[in-house]
Amino acid sequence: MTERPFTSHSLAEWLDHILALHPTEIDLGLTRVRAVAQRLHLDTLPHSTVITVAGTNGKGTTCALLEQVLMAAGRSVGVFSSPHIERYTERVRINGAERPESEHVDAFQAIAAAQGDTSLTFFEYSTLGALHLFARHKPDVVLLEVGLGGRLDATNLIDADLAVVTSIDLDHQEYLGDTRESVGREKSGIFRRGHPAICGEPNPPVTVEEEANRIGAVLQQRGHHFDGRFTTTEWGFRGALWQLEGLPLPHIPQDNAVTALAALEALWPELSVQAIEAGLRQTRVEGRLEPLCDQPRLVVDVAHNPHAARHLAQWLAQQPEPRVHGVCAMLKDKDIEATLVAIKASIDHWYLAPLSGPRGAEAERLAQSLPQGLCYDSVADALEAAIVNAAPEDLVIVFGSFYTVAQAKSYWQTRR
Repeated sequence: MTERPFTSHSLAEWLDHILALHPTEIDLGLTRVRAVAQRLHLDTLPHSTVITVAGTNGKGTTCALLEQVLMAAGRSVGVFSSPHIERYTERVRINGAERPESEHVDAFQAIAAAQGDTSLTFFEYSTLGALHLFARHKPDVVLLEVGLGGRLDATNLIDADLAVVTSIDLDHQEYLGDTRESVGREKSGIFRRGHPAICGEPNPPVTVEEEANRIGAVLQQRGHHFDGRFTTTEWGFRGALWQLEGLPLPHIPQDNAVTALAALEALWPELSVQAIEAGLRQTRVEGRLEPLCDQPRLVVDVAHNPHAARHLAQWLAQQPEPRVHGVCAMLKDKDIEATLVAIKASIDHWYLAPLSGPRGAEAERLAQSLPQGLCYDSVADALEAAIVNAAPEDLVIVFGSFYTVAQAKSYWQTRR
């Protein structure tokens, strides 16, 4: 007897149900998710131009700038990103707005009805749910942010018109390998024959070019086909067709701004400078160097691996505050040692906290990688201590995980 599909009008109940469906949180591979996508006719998005974005870091910020520029140019744009920080509905935006919970429930009900005996992970359900919404609303452009890796990620069931790799470094080694070459190979699996492939990593492993040649993609590499030149007040972009000067400085990492413009040039060379400048001015990304208050200045950032920690350390070195207070909580399956080594010289006082759940690391584990640091029972407790101890002219930075930022923001909203 076939079990009846789960049904509910509550998004929260659906999310609890989906989380319990699959035995593991991560189960890479396209066979299962593609089978369900084909039943729902979601294996293509014929009404939309699709860009798939992979990378160790910078995926969300690159998608955000693409989104803002294209919207400024009059295109309708859908974005699928993950993970969310505060609300599941953050994962899908159409024309800059989250979709109502009822639409996500409708999508999940359709997936459950078509799922049959096929097991799906939470991320695979999320991906299919996003594709269902995009098929329904038919935006001109769809931006798909890869969840993990690229080649075997659920987003890769769609043949993208353009693929982007933002950065390549070690993370998720148990799935992607423990060398940059293996990581580069996995991320380049989103390339498609005859279509442009943008690589924004300034020093990519040779496997990126090897995979592009094997697949037959048209690789465009930073430093060879495009680049950016920055001053303290403006920047310029050099591409195959565009020679842009006097652009406003972005509010996202410079590398990602350069990469996004290369992608835009490849598909829409007719875009106006006005749309590009508007997008650069408007792009802000939640949880990425996001300011929450002044005196002391409080900033949250989702940096959670060595590559992101190095970028955060560079940013901290440019800040005027005399002292930096760091609040950190991480997942135990991340490279805690290398992440903290990359940033520990930039932080004067440490406030360490655990993350709950089976993946959460204890505060004491983080303390092992630091010369000094105080351990607290929660992110909220650690943040409160940092704010109390910081002088008005100091900087408090909260980082280590999307979960860390979510808990810090939740606490800050109640504290105000």
